[in-house]
Amino acid sequence: MNDFLRDRITSNPSAVDCLGQTFPSDQARRERYLALLAERLKDPAFRALEGFPKGTDEAILAMSDPPYYTACPNPWLDDFVRHHGTPYDPAVSYSREPLAIDVSVGKTDQLYKAHSYHTKVPHLAIVPSILHYTEPGDLVLDGFAGSGMTGVAAQWCGAAPAVYRLQLEQEWKRQGKAAPKWGARRVILNDLSPAATFIAANYNLPFDVDAFATAGKQLLKEVEQEIGWMYETLHSDGRTKGRIEYVVWSQIYSCPECTGAINFVKEAVDPSTKQVRSVFCCPHCASEMTKQRLERLFLSTIDAATGLALATPKREPVLILYILGKTRYEKLPDSYDLDVLARIESMQFPADVPTQSIPPMHMTHERARMDQAGITHIHHFFLTRPAHALGSLWRKAKGHPDPRLRHALLFFVEQAIWTSSVLNRFQPQGFKQVNKYLPGVYYVPSHSCELSPWYAVEARGKRLAKIFSDFRSSRDCVAVTTSTAERLELPGASIDYIFTDPPFGENIYYADLNFLVESWHGVTTDARPEAIIDRFKKKALPEYQRLMQRCFAEYYRVLKPGRWMTVVFSNSRASVWNAIQVALQQAGFVVAEVTALDKQQGSYRQVTSTTAVKQDLVISAYKPNGGLEQRFAQRGATPESAWDFVQTHLKQLSVTKPKDGELEFIVERDPRRIYDRMIAWFVRHDAPVPLSSDEFLEGLSQRDFPERDGMVFLPEQVGHYEMQRARVTRAPQMELFVSDERSAIDWLTDFLKKRPSTYQEVHPEYIAQLGAGWRKHEEKPELSALLEDNFLRYEGAGDVPTQITNYLSKNFHEYRGMNKVDPGLVAKAKERWYVPDPNKAADLEKKREKTLLKAFETYRANPARRLKEFRLEVLRAGFKAAWSQKDHRTIISVARKIPELALQEDEKLLLWYDQALTLSDAQS
Repeated sequence: MNDFLRDRITSNPSAVDCLGQTFPSDQARRERYLALLAERLKDPAFRALEGFPKGTDEAILAMSDPPYYTACPNPWLDDFVRHHGTPYDPAVSYSREPLAIDVSVGKTDQLYKAHSYHTKVPHLAIVPSILHYTEPGDLVLDGFAGSGMTGVAAQWCGAAPAVYRLQLEQEWKRQGKAAPKWGARRVILNDLSPAATFIAANYNLPFDVDAFATAGKQLLKEVEQEIGWMYETLHSDGRTKGRIEYVVWSQIYSCPECTGAINFVKEAVDPSTKQVRSVFCCPHCASEMTKQRLERLFLSTIDAATGLALATPKREPVLILYILGKTRYEKLPDSYDLDVLARIESMQFPADVPTQSIPPMHMTHERARMDQAGITHIHHFFLTRPAHALGSLWRKAKGHPDPRLRHALLFFVEQAIWTSSVLNRFQPQGFKQVNKYLPGVYYVPSHSCELSPWYAVEARGKRLAKIFSDFRSSRDCVAVTTSTAERLELPGASIDYIFTDPPFGENIYYADLNFLVESWHGVTTDARPEAIIDRFKKKALPEYQRLMQRCFAEYYRVLKPGRWMTVVFSNSRASVWNAIQVALQQAGFVVAEVTALDKQQGSYRQVTSTTAVKQDLVISAYKPNGGLEQRFAQRGATPESAWDFVQTHLKQLSVTKPKDGELEFIVERDPRRIYDRMIAWFVRHDAPVPLSSDEFLEGLSQRDFPERDGMVFLPEQVGHYEMQRARVTRAPQMELFVSDERSAIDWLTDFLKKRPSTYQEVHPEYIAQLGAGWRKHEEKPELSALLEDNFLRYEGAGDVPTQITNYLSKNFHEYRGMNKVDPGLVAKAKERWYVPDPNKAADLEKKREKTLLKAFETYRANPARRLKEFRLEVLRAGFKAAWSQKDHRTIISVARKIPELALQEDEKLLLWYDQALTLSDAQS
């Protein structure tokens, strides 16, 4: 334990916390740690940490439950690791293959749905990964934890019911895997957002479920006693009062033709289907209207909370759904309802509702103009009655005397914040209103739905009690911290496995969207280190990549050598995908597999193209073991270091991947992909690549790296592969997408390996591949040039090459058994193109490289500021040669001549350029 904290802890052998410290009671533990945290918060250096949330000491302490959870950087993380972790020991044997997971599994599970968040990977999707990569008691980390599903999964490994265990054990047995080792893992959860870590802590830290259920009922009872009258309405008999479930409010617009007021719901919403008509008529002048033609009407008032002048959209209640006994009824608002609303408006604004102004953000000032919807402060998101209701719920939950139940009640109540606001759309299903706000955006609908507090949270409270009674978590297993993933207060090489679902590009603006809930807690995100693309904050793709690289570098530092990280990727832009790949490689990780779930087939496929990122991808990457790094430090950038990398990398890859009774081609075992990974590894070490591609391909055949079905293996792996291969009918096939010159060569290689062909035979097949997926700025090469530069043609002189002989004898019975100089065989083989053997391929590669470098020189010398069209293969060859000569300036200058998007969408070019830029900046 660090000195600051160690000197202040007193022991008493009654209650033991997650750090092994003892206290007379849990209350004593909490008071002592809160006092220590309060003292730490007074330290300016502590508050100056990057990513430290914005909030008063009191607000941060109110959210925290130390040492398990702090709404700021957790000072006890190092102690948690030292108490529960095991030091890295290179002598301990550890070996795992990459594992594909289905990130959609468990999205209907009730525990997953216990609290909403902008994006979540279900815990049931994470459990198999944790079981596969770790042992019971191991330390798992998620630095972008969000709502804490990785923590739930780590504990689920020890708390899973027998039915789930049996199902998974049977599935693994069918796959030929050893049975999982059940038992909880320890987990560290980090997120930049206090809203996220508060959810994560309450998901993962235990509480008294029965006491929570009782407290929840009491809370709602007290709220009813205080403001129940606000939600009373008269039944049709004019005497009996029912309780309102929800009220539909309509914005009032002005007709552009006659300036008459238009109630949007009354005129635009079909009363039978409750759907908005695309065209409707003005009730005053009968002119045809669309929503886009309408002009919003505003009311000018004085804001009761701030005393400032305020223009709010004019709204009217148009429909009330209420309950009497057990029956639900609908009615139009009457004078009694309007009198109740007027009485509420005359009351003092509730002090428990946050009133701070909304700072400039993309989601409120650019994507959606909240000021144009009359929202400039947090309390403007709420109509007056729901503001009173939510304020009462929050005040009573926050005032509960038991600290743990207080947090559980706030966890319960805060889920009503979005659905109690004007963001909540009217989405009826019969009498039932579906709580629907548009996720991922602040959108104020034309007709909103005001929920009563009972309708908003009562049923959820009962569900939460049931859900958490079935899931028994342990305080001993979890530590939660609120900080940037760029700096985790953890010892190096201390983590056994990382599962992470980081922000991807500009998919979701977490800090912006969390501001609404965080304002109620009084602790908000410091968005400066947030790893997203946000033009409003001047964060473009390069800034996002650098932020992610720093986060991955921190992951690399804390992960034990030889251990694994799983990264879930969800973005359809190839440029963002490449930024992630480059950031991973720059940090030192080696990618071993990228898979996507085929949701139609319910199976996984490996990803072979950077443009094929329309689905959720799962990246399996590992930190090379310490032995590889140590040997590289001794040898330097030598051929032996290159082959050492290949040997180590092949050990990490899957040997076989069964799929639908066949074997899948393992993309990472393709020689070209192995060479790309090897290049990235040397570039990451700021070292020249010691092998050219032809030397690499030739070396694979000369050294003991057997090749089977286009995949490279270690000698000890090939036997297992051959045994599995004998059980299937056909060889694995690589899925290829032709989008540039390199992929066109790869496609031709695959085609000619199977079928040596004449130009006339290849041409129509090749043209069919050049579809809409071709890269925008890439020159389309002529087929004849590709064949001449990369393959050999039999001219009819001498023996027919073995490649052609084998093909003809296998596919045409009349050529079987013929001598290689037989005239009939020669005639059939003449003019056929074929893939050369490794020795001749090396000669061709050298010749081709000279041609590419000559073309690159024209690019470099071209005075034009921009190259409109170019060959990526030329750029790759030129960048590689410049890197070997440490000519970073040439890489940077040529890179700036090509369109930024073209650079960002090519992983290889981006890696060379980014490293050259980094080194150039360091030198200057």
